[in-house]
Amino acid sequence: MRISMNLRLSLRPARRVSARLLASRAAPLAAALLVCACKLPIHTDASAPLPDPFNPAATQLLDNTHWRLVEWKRADGTQRDVPGANALAAPAGTENPDAHPITLDLSTESGQRRASGFSGCNRFFGAYILKDGLLSFGQLGSTRMACIGAGGEIEGDFLDALSHIARSGVQMRHPEALLLILQNGDRLTFAEQAAAAGSAPGAASDAKPAQ
Repeated sequence: MRISMNLRLSLRPARRVSARLLASRAAPLAAALLVCACKLPIHTDASAPLPDPFNPAATQLLDNTHWRLVEWKRADGTQRDVPGANALAAPAGTENPDAHPITLDLSTESGQRRASGFSGCNRFFGAYILKDGLLSFGQLGSTRMACIGAGGEIEGDFLDALSHIARSGVQMRHPEALLLILQNGDRLTFAEQAAAAGSAPGAASDAKPAQ
């Protein structure tokens, strides 16, 4: 009986050490899984059929994603010029406003769904909504600068487009894309981009205060 009790007592510290060791190893794994869960899923099987980008479940994955406008196709099939469509990032202090891509950031960092971005001349900001597979926006505010060039010309139409979205979709196979179909039939395509390391561009250098 004494031998049995001594054996149980000697095993208890070992069990506690094993439990602590298991917990210490499990913590990094749990953190890694949490980070992966926050990223937009990617389909890597190129031979599989393309997933439907307009599946309502795909749109619900848009939280904490960052996009730049790369194509604006009108309802009649013609293409509209998009400033900075081929630029991965606009260099700081650039003299050309058309070098700045139009961007859209969707973030929950503040605890609420907040949209922001660059609309061609100004920064814009406001709330966004993901409901029933549709991305929509509340009333958007913006800085108030006037610009000359393609950025200033497209800005008003772009902001108006964000308030007239009929369908929204997400292409999860590379290259990942956000698709917005407008009520007038126009189609806006955004490419995914990394979050900006610093402040996104404000008004272009040739901008002047709106009168």
